[in-house]
Amino acid sequence: MTVGFTGADLANLVNEAAIVATRREGTDVNYNDFTVAIERIVAGLEKKSRVLGPEERRRVAVHEIGHALVAASLPRVDRVLNISIIPRGVGALGYTIQRPTEDKFLITATELRDRIAVLMGGRAAEALLYGGDVSTGAADDLQRATEIALDMVTRQGMAAEVGARSYLPPPNPFLAVKGTDRPNASEATAREIDIAARDLVADGFARATELLKQRRKEIEEGVVLLLEKESITADEFPALAMKLPLGEQRAA
Repeated sequence: MTVGFTGADLANLVNEAAIVATRREGTDVNYNDFTVAIERIVAGLEKKSRVLGPEERRRVAVHEIGHALVAASLPRVDRVLNISIIPRGVGALGYTIQRPTEDKFLITATELRDRIAVLMGGRAAEALLYGGDVSTGAADDLQRATEIALDMVTRQGMAAEVGARSYLPPPNPFLAVKGTDRPNASEATAREIDIAARDLVADGFARATELLKQRRKEIEEGVVLLLEKESITADEFPALAMKLPLGEQRAA
């Protein structure tokens, strides 16, 4: 669960786990304390004052199960550690925590497309179970998916229709921020960039929708379990442990 953590990150994690153990009046720090500590570090503190109604809780559960099942269906994305509908942080009404199994320093175009599909999984699940009547819960997902798509097109040259070149200046090595996000391109090329990024996000949504259509029964089972427990792991919901698309499983 701590792949990519620095020494300072690990020290912070141990401190948080010790605090969790102290609050439960434990005599030692156990595995569950570390799991709770990681949730606090990654997702933020619980917001117990943020109480959702039954329908909102169900919609959040549908949304998070959508993310998790898409992630569990794609072998190149990080494994799902935990899903929760407990509000945390500034605005999160629920969350799906994924953790890598090894350090990675390069990301392929296929892996980036898979990440976009996972981000669109929540919106796709809502659209599927609510007949297309989606909510505002995917705002952050859409922002992150768009950022990945634009980076693929403008920095990484991963859109064939736009060309294998960078349209953004390199970041200033003396500043802690990226360079401008405005493409260095003509008006016509800028439109092509917008269309390419839009198509990448749309493709991610379509892939997520197709995967979830095949797993609709598992969505509904997961929602029931999540509403009951509020937080579940792959051990409690085995469908999260799958790491191959259904078509590949049948072929195997």
